Amino acid sequence: MKHELIIKYKKGWMPINFKELWSFRELLYFLAWRDIKVKYKQTVLGAAWAILQPFITMIVFSILFGKLAKVPSDGIPYPIFVYAGLLPWNYFSSALSNSGNSLVASSNLITKVYFPRLIIPASASLSSLLDFFIASIILIGMMFFYHFTPNTLGIVMIPVLVSLTFIVAVGCGLWLSALNVEYRDFQYVIPFLVQIWMFVTPVIYPVTLFPEKYRWLLSLNPMAGIIEAFRAATLGHQPINWDLLFISSGAGFLIFFTGLLYFRRVERSFADVI
Repeated sequence: MKHELIIKYKKGWMPINFKELWSFRELLYFLAWRDIKVKYKQTVLGAAWAILQPFITMIVFSILFGKLAKVPSDGIPYPIFVYAGLLPWNYFSSALSNSGNSLVASSNLITKVYFPRLIIPASASLSSLLDFFIASIILIGMMFFYHFTPNTLGIVMIPVLVSLTFIVAVGCGLWLSALNVEYRDFQYVIPFLVQIWMFVTPVIYPVTLFPEKYRWLLSLNPMAGIIEAFRAATLGHQPINWDLLFISSGAGFLIFFTGLLYFRRVERSFADVI
């Protein structure tokens, strides 16, 4: 008796197989480490670029916006004010750019081997964490220089805020990477989006620059509340704006879960389209 095996893909939304993701956790670490090695391979300064980039940007912003434009900084020195905002922002922008282009960059791997595709944008976001930790050395040095000390709550909140930044970056990366497979225009949209997004996020200016009745609009930006809270947590110069953080976190989780659902829906066609 002959038997036929017919394989059909499921239509509609695909559930997330957390057990499968956990079984491929070593691949997540391997891909993240691969991205790190490729980034600094055959470079003269190596990981020092993780410090030089935000440090030089801080100097330029301090001259342009702190000295010339006289942008307020909540009563603290502008260099440490802007660096405390640049640190999480640089991690987010790097993770977003890497994850948004990750599927196209890994097209050979996708078309040859099966594994949960969610691992690719997640590993791209994870690899940027090393730069964040290296660049944090400058912030710690500036805190000693300017005599800023975080309180106990701030120390507890820092890893929470970094985790939130990772979630927002992965959520945006899921959307952009999936769209980038289908529409290659998004490889040009991503750097433009990152550039515009920075100027609508309180990186170079404080939230207090906005009238109080319009700050709820700013809080819809998931990175606005996270960066403002990160600055308050690390420097301890003011209490964390919990209302701003809660709304921004909610927007961030919304992006993450909708990105997860959309990614899972179109994931089955990646190998054919890419």
